[in-house]
Amino acid sequence: MHLSRTARAVLGAVTAAGLALIHLPLLLVVLNSVNADRSFAWPPPALTGEWWARALHTAGARDALATSLRAGLGATAVALVLGSLAAFAVHRHRFFGRQTVSFLLVLPLALPGIVTGIALNAAFRTVLAPLGIGFGLFTVIVGHATFCVVIVFNNVAARLRRIAPSLAEASADLGARPWQTLRHVTLPALAPALFAGALLAFALSFDEVVVTTFTAGAGTRTLPIWIYENLARPNQAPVVDVVATVLIALSVIPVYAAQRLSSDPAGGRL
Repeated sequence: MHLSRTARAVLGAVTAAGLALIHLPLLLVVLNSVNADRSFAWPPPALTGEWWARALHTAGARDALATSLRAGLGATAVALVLGSLAAFAVHRHRFFGRQTVSFLLVLPLALPGIVTGIALNAAFRTVLAPLGIGFGLFTVIVGHATFCVVIVFNNVAARLRRIAPSLAEASADLGARPWQTLRHVTLPALAPALFAGALLAFALSFDEVVVTTFTAGAGTRTLPIWIYENLARPNQAPVVDVVATVLIALSVIPVYAAQRLSSDPAGGRL
């Protein structure tokens, strides 16, 4: 498609404005994490690493980071198992209600987070409380897994649609058992999609706030919850910017890696 010089200029300007709107606030957070002025004067009078040193010695931030890592890894593990199995069931077999199952799997990602949080809170109080299981890391992992499953399911399903059924048929014709075909043919072909889905699921879990608020309880704080609680405290503002910068890095890296893994060698996407 050929565009005139004016159309290219307008399209470039609109794209630049959109990217600036999204990323300039993030750059300001990173810059304020080394701003020597506690009130974030602009331009910064000087740069300092004091806030980073203070953040490293903030026990609450360290504990919250550890909790976020455990919750993200736990939710990702659950999502990998359930999402992969669901993708195989929906896209490799024909059964009554197949489309309904696919719709119900994707639905949690479309629902507002506050609706999911309220529903999970009520379910945990009804089901887990009588069993003596209170709100904590376990309920956070379960809550995050509800939407992380969607990410893995979509990645694996997209990859399964691109794998030719003839590969499994050829493996069977050569005498391979179903488990051998799964191990030596299907799983290697799915590996990039599984890893990309795991990275995206971890990133989504790591920075989740709304669902975590309803499922964590009083004694469990993830890193985003810690940031939210300390944002209004003037003495903690520079430290919050440092923690937010770390959160940005820990979110960007898996998303970038997942995008590279999901790239088709021919130039397309899974």
